[in-house]
Amino acid sequence: MDDRILRLKEEIESKLSGISELGELDQLRVSYLGKKGSITALLKGMKELAAEQKKAFGADVNKLKEFAAEQIEAKTAELKKKQTELEIAAMPVFDISSPAYKDTGSYHPITLVQRQCEAIFKSMGFTVEDYAEVVTDYECFEAVNIPKHHPARDMQDTYYLENGQLLKSQTSAAQNAILRKYGPALIKNGTPIKAIFPGRCFRNEATDACHENTFFQMEGMMVGRDISISNLIYFMKTMLSEVFRKDIRVRLRPGFFPFVEPGFELDISCLICGGAGCPSCKHSGWLELCPCGMIHPNVLREGGIDPDEYTGFAFDLGLTRLAMMKYGIKDIRDLNSGNLKSLSQFTDDE
Repeated sequence: MDDRILRLKEEIESKLSGISELGELDQLRVSYLGKKGSITALLKGMKELAAEQKKAFGADVNKLKEFAAEQIEAKTAELKKKQTELEIAAMPVFDISSPAYKDTGSYHPITLVQRQCEAIFKSMGFTVEDYAEVVTDYECFEAVNIPKHHPARDMQDTYYLENGQLLKSQTSAAQNAILRKYGPALIKNGTPIKAIFPGRCFRNEATDACHENTFFQMEGMMVGRDISISNLIYFMKTMLSEVFRKDIRVRLRPGFFPFVEPGFELDISCLICGGAGCPSCKHSGWLELCPCGMIHPNVLREGGIDPDEYTGFAFDLGLTRLAMMKYGIKDIRDLNSGNLKSLSQFTDDE
C-alpha cells in the first residue's frame, strides 16, 4: 500500500480520537472526503501514475475512503449518543407522586353543547356518527337534491379544492352515507334509521356578530314507516328543553331547503336580549337555529330508500348558535378567537 495512503489512515484515526463535538467532526469529514479533501486529491493525482499502477492504487484509495466514511459515521453516532445523555441528565427531575395541577383547562363551549346534545339524542335511541370534513360534490350537493347549477349552491359559496373535492358546507353531506349504512336494516327488519352526525362546516361568509366562515352543526334524521312532522316537533322540543333546562319559545316558519319537503325554519326566542332585539339576532328577537323538514323523496331514493313506503324527517342544528344562546355569547367570532379569557369561563354543568 502506498505510504501516502497509510499516513492518511493513521492521521484520520489520530484526529478522530481527539474530537468531542459534532462540528469538529464535520470539518474533519470535509477535509478528507470533501471535493478538495486529502483523499479526493489522491484520486485526482492518479493521472500521474503509470497505467499498470492505477488499478491497485485506485483500489487502495477507495478502501481508505470507505474506512474514513465508516469511522466518521461511527464517531457521529457516538457523539450524538453522548449529547442525548447529557441533555437527559440536564433535565429537571419530576416527582411523579406529586399531585397534578387542578387547573388543567376547560372544554370549549361548543364541545360542551355537542356532548350534551349527543347524550340527549342517545337517550332517545339515536346513534352518533362521524363524517369527513373533505367531501365530494356528490355528497355535499347532488345526493341531497342540489344538482349542478342549482341556485341553492350560491348561498353556500363553498371552498373548493384543486382535486374537485370541497370542505363540506353542511353536515347534510353525510345523509346519503347514513341512509345507505342503515337502510338495509330498515328494509329487512323495519328498524327505523335514527342518527345524528355532528361536524365542522365551512362557508365563505362575511363575518359579523352572527356569521362565521367556520362553524359547527349537528345533522339528525329519522326514517321509517309513518314518520311525520309531529315526530320532528317532539324530538326538537325535547332536545331544547333538556339543553336549556327551561321552557323555550320556539316558532316554525316555512323555509326552502332542497333536501326537505315541506321545509321549515325552527327559531328560538333570543336568550341574549330576551326577544327585544340585538346584533346577535339581527335585532329581530329571534335566532334561526334549526332548518328542518320532511326528507325529500329524491334524497330517500338516492339513498336506496323507497319514498312510497318510508318517510322521515331531518334537521340541521346549529351547535355554534346553540352555544351562544346557552352561554350568552354575544359575538360568534369569540368562539374561534382562541381567547382563553373568554372561553375558560365555561365549565361542564351536567
